Amino acid sequence: MIDGQTFLRDVTANDAVNFEHVRMAEALLFAAEEPLDEATLAQRLPEGADIPAVIAALTAHYSVRGVNLVNTSGRWWFRTSSDLAPILSRERQEQKKLSRAALETLAIVAYHQPVTRAEIEGIRGVSVAKGTLEVLLETGWVRLRGRRRTPGRPVTFGTTQGFLEHFGLETISDLPGVDELKSAGLLDARLPDGLDVPMPSDDPALREDEEELGDDPLDFLTPLDNEVEEDAGEKAPAGPEAGEPKE
Repeated sequence: MIDGQTFLRDVTANDAVNFEHVRMAEALLFAAEEPLDEATLAQRLPEGADIPAVIAALTAHYSVRGVNLVNTSGRWWFRTSSDLAPILSRERQEQKKLSRAALETLAIVAYHQPVTRAEIEGIRGVSVAKGTLEVLLETGWVRLRGRRRTPGRPVTFGTTQGFLEHFGLETISDLPGVDELKSAGLLDARLPDGLDVPMPSDDPALREDEEELGDDPLDFLTPLDNEVEEDAGEKAPAGPEAGEPKE
C-alpha cells in the first residue's frame, strides 16, 4: 500500500508538501458552506504552509474521484464530477392543483362523455377556456374521442384508463350516482325537475353521432369568437391536488 507521503510525492513531485497540511485543507474545504480562497486557507493552516502546493496535491488527488476540487472566481470548493451527473439526477413528479373550472369540466366529461366543448359550456353555463381542456389532456385523464356528426364537426371528449386508475375506479360506472352524491352532500336533496345525473359510459367505440378525428384533431384549441377566457384566470379556491387519491 502506498502511504500518504509517497502518494503526495508522486502526484506533486514536490517533497516539501506536508501531508498534515493537506489533510487540514481537505477538512476545511469539505466542511465549508461556501468556496474558500487561498487567504482563508492560509489563516487556518499552520504558519508557513505552502497553500498552492497543498491545493495542487488535493486537485491531483481528486481529479479521478467522484468529487473534484475546482476553482471558481479564485475560490476553491468540492464539486461532483461532471461525468457522474446522470446518476445523480432524478425525476420528480410535481403535484399541481386543478382549478375549480378544470374539476367541473372533468366531472362533466366523465358523466356526459362523449361530450363536445360547446356541450360542456352549456352544462357549466360559462365558456370553457382552451387552457382548461389542455390541462386535462396533459394529465392523461381526458382524451379526444372523435368528432360529432354536426355542422362544424366539433371534437368529442372522453375519459381515459389513467382517469380510472388515478381515482381508484374499476369501471366508469363506479362513479357515484345521484343518491350517493346527495348522501355525500354534493347535490341538493331537492333537485329541480328534469335535472339528472346520467349513467356514465366510456365505451371506446365511436357512437352513431361520432366520426373519426381526421387530420387536425387539435382545432378545438382555436378560441371561439365570443370566448371569454375566464377559466384561465379564475381566482376560485383550488381543487384537490392532482396527486391526491379519491376519497
